[in-house]
Amino acid sequence: MATTTSLEPSSAGLAGYMTSLGSLLREWLPRQRWFAGKDRPVSELRLESMTELFPGCLHLLVRAEHAGPPTGHGGVPAPTSTAAAPAADCYQLLLGVRRELSPRQRRALIGRPAAGPLAGLAVYDALCDPRSALLLLERLRRPGQAGPLRFEADPSVLIPGGLAPRLLDAEQSNSSIVYGDEFILKVFRRIQPGVNPDLEVPWALARQGCTRVPAPVAWLRTTQPEEATLGVLQPFLPDAADGWTLALRALATGDDFTAQARQLGQATADVHLALAGAFPTGAHRQAARTAAAMAERLDAAAHHVPALRPYTARLRTAFAALGSCDAGPRAQRIHGDLHLGQVLRAGREWFVIDFEGEPSRPLAERRLAESPVRDVAGMLRSFDYAARQRRPWRPEWARRCREAYCAGYASRAGWDPRKKHALLRAYETDRAVYEVLYEARHRPDWLAVPMAAIERLAVRGG
Repeated sequence: MATTTSLEPSSAGLAGYMTSLGSLLREWLPRQRWFAGKDRPVSELRLESMTELFPGCLHLLVRAEHAGPPTGHGGVPAPTSTAAAPAADCYQLLLGVRRELSPRQRRALIGRPAAGPLAGLAVYDALCDPRSALLLLERLRRPGQAGPLRFEADPSVLIPGGLAPRLLDAEQSNSSIVYGDEFILKVFRRIQPGVNPDLEVPWALARQGCTRVPAPVAWLRTTQPEEATLGVLQPFLPDAADGWTLALRALATGDDFTAQARQLGQATADVHLALAGAFPTGAHRQAARTAAAMAERLDAAAHHVPALRPYTARLRTAFAALGSCDAGPRAQRIHGDLHLGQVLRAGREWFVIDFEGEPSRPLAERRLAESPVRDVAGMLRSFDYAARQRRPWRPEWARRCREAYCAGYASRAGWDPRKKHALLRAYETDRAVYEVLYEARHRPDWLAVPMAAIERLAVRGG
């Protein structure tokens, strides 16, 4: 590398590097799947911190400020959100810088700056470079620091060196590297101050002895500009398949999925029980506040999706019923974004992953106690989505899976979601309303899937 950078650049130095990188990143960032501000023009890019991890690799935190009114995912906040999207987002980048690139590095090329300290050099996404990925693992294997970056690990776990890396291409909100089919490193792209739940929750559950969630073995955080989690290394389950893939496979072959659904319900309850033991529980429910937030999201969605309007009056009854139904389970830490894509099956066991929650929500909000019924409703909606991937649609398949899942959950949790009908209907309705708005905005051909649930929930009440 022809140019190196101080581990603690001055403000003038940071500005100089933005002279090199600003125009390239302004064009490159909105094309990335994990960039959250695609619906809002970038008004300014600001370099928050920069560290040279090793020769030829720069670690950056870049703040993107957006013009125009902020919106949530799909136009309004997600079902669990009470706040609009922020006017600025901070992103984590690992950039390789070289004079000449290998064929693999050229495929990850961002561009060659025309000015500033990196002028004429090739800048590329270093996570796509096996050499950089290996060196990143080496930093995690040996706890220490580089400028504001802190590399930490569980001292009881041995992480071998030289594990071949491969970058996964399936994720959208983050980037993940698998090392030798033994470990997986999730690199968070959108950074918020505080401890990320995808580190906090698995670590706490491991201390509880919960084996349903892979425990973190090493992690990366920063102390500047604020304390934040940047990445987590966990055991990889090489022979596992996610629940979505398994459900679609069962539908394609005509196989029954109720046994797996029942076991998945048991696994969900196991995780909820461990979460209740690891974190403080809250009140049973703030019924009026919860119902008002759900009704507000319904009104916003109906404003954007006319097909929803004939059902709004009857859907509001689901939210109004929250105030008159029994207390239900106590609020507690939950997964927050549970569906078939967030669970893995290895052998005969189910594992729950990705506790980060909805990335567009403020981190502090994602860490709040909520009703476990929200997670249950998310999984029930996921069965419905799976059943409608093939034609003719298979509503009976979804119904059987939903029943089996709830039965499995009840066998471990000590309460039955099906007997909390008003609660379950309200949370499932809230989820379906969000899905209607999302599909109308992004996948109009899929709109019929949540609209069928809307009709069921409005006309038949569940």
